[in-house]
Amino acid sequence: MFLWAGAKGSGHERRTIYQKIREYDILDKRKTVTALKAGEDRAILLGLSMILFSVMMYFVLCITMVRSYADSVWTEETSCTVLNSTVVAAINCSYSCGSDCWKSSRYPCLQVFVSLNSSGRVHRLSYNEEAQDSNPECFYVPKCRKDHTSMYSIVLNMSERLKMQQQVLCYHDPSEQQDSVLLTRLYGRGAVFHSLFWPTCTLVGGTLIIAMVKLTQYLSILCEQISRIKRLGLSLFEAVSHREKAASVSRQRRSAPVLVTV
Repeated sequence: MFLWAGAKGSGHERRTIYQKIREYDILDKRKTVTALKAGEDRAILLGLSMILFSVMMYFVLCITMVRSYADSVWTEETSCTVLNSTVVAAINCSYSCGSDCWKSSRYPCLQVFVSLNSSGRVHRLSYNEEAQDSNPECFYVPKCRKDHTSMYSIVLNMSERLKMQQQVLCYHDPSEQQDSVLLTRLYGRGAVFHSLFWPTCTLVGGTLIIAMVKLTQYLSILCEQISRIKRLGLSLFEAVSHREKAASVSRQRRSAPVLVTV
């Protein structure tokens, strides 16, 4: 009787230890799942922030650089020969001297005429789109300042360089609707490409981060389902084995000879 009670107490203690180990395992799994979920939420937040930042950069670049590049009609590059480069007049301009204070100054107007080597037509040369919009009669429009001599020296230096080079690359209108050509474009293809490259990388990086997190979550759920199916199959296998053993023991007891005492 005491042996049976001791065996029963030992079995109860084993079950208690097993339950404690099981509880610790479940607690560790819950902590791990909580930590993984927090990390996944941070990764998704980072990916969404990168996508939002790239969209904002696309918006800013499209209304500034890309729009200016698309609206420009001087798209075809060709070689030009400088025919004449002279300062023809002094143009009045105004500069800021403080809050609600403006003073007048003058800058020299440099006119440059070039001949297109592809067609032989003569056009007026402008430095870029800004100079063309500010004053189409002048090659370059310097920033207006008080010192007239410094502006004159800048324009004169440009005139001497053009006279020395003779042959320059310029951009003209293929439809020939503009009577002027440009020496440089404000935003060329290279500048547009480099400005759109980094927002594109940010957009792709944010999308990849979110996609990898979602893929990890899907694989985790798939592994959990596979583990559950395996545990269910193992439980069924143990139940069938237990039934077979019980049936075998029952058959052995039935087939065993019965000793009858007289």
